[in-house]
Amino acid sequence: MTRIRARRVLAALAPALLALGTAAAPATAHGAPTDPVSRVLACSPEGGAAARSAACRAAVAANGAPFTAWDNLRIANVGGRDRQTVPDGELCSGGLPAYRGLDLARSDWPSTRLAPGAALTVRYVSTIPHTGTFRLYLTEQGYDPARPLTWSDLPERPFAEVRDPVLTDGAYRIRATLPKDRTGRHVLYTVWQNSSTPDTYYSCSDVVFPAAAGKSAEPAASAPASRAPESPPVKSPSPEPPSASASPSPSPARDRTASAPADATPVASAAESASGPSAPLLAGGAAAVLALTGGIALAVRLRRG
Repeated sequence: MTRIRARRVLAALAPALLALGTAAAPATAHGAPTDPVSRVLACSPEGGAAARSAACRAAVAANGAPFTAWDNLRIANVGGRDRQTVPDGELCSGGLPAYRGLDLARSDWPSTRLAPGAALTVRYVSTIPHTGTFRLYLTEQGYDPARPLTWSDLPERPFAEVRDPVLTDGAYRIRATLPKDRTGRHVLYTVWQNSSTPDTYYSCSDVVFPAAAGKSAEPAASAPASRAPESPPVKSPSPEPPSASASPSPSPARDRTASAPADATPVASAAESASGPSAPLLAGGAAAVLALTGGIALAVRLRRG
């Protein structure tokens, strides 16, 4: 009888232990653009000097928490319905509350200077390979950074679309040619729709094009310029949020094909750090161990009784 009771206790504890173990397990892979630097990376603890800029300080304050999981800005089960899923004014956060600070309408985000019509290589860091399609959009001429970014600020079709690029040295490199008619400050909007997972990743990279003749140049962002190392260290991936239509959560280098003016707008550097894109849920692991130990002890006592 005591053996039967012990088995019943362990069976009752099994679902809870499994759930805790799953929560404690690290996720597989995530990513974000590092060149041109994305807002989420620039304002993360790994953003270096850019993270101390006025725009990033305001973003963290509006967010209510640091952008620790800069590689985890994703939504599940979008299936290409980006415009129907991500609300206007919330494109940079993907509509996720954990990233709402990225939607602030400002003209001083850390940015990268580009040349209109030039070749561009977007460097998109990821921790393991995923298949999927990258779509690159650039805000239309006349975009006003003082207003929230909306879908109407972007063309209907991307200026570049690349399927299943190869992950090399920890990053995808998406090569494209920039539109020729842009001047001033713009947003490079990157959509990465996975085909090996149900997730779609979104990001905003602020870029500046030279002003047309006779017009004043775009002011630089308020963060010292620096260059990030070519290959980021291998780091622990982000915790996987629960499966839902919108996931609740969240080193990088420069690999530019396009030539840029010498007085490049400051970009964030990825400071080498012991912390990774995001840490495993250690508390969940500890809870799992305690729960397992308690369950086994109870079973032993019942058996002896």
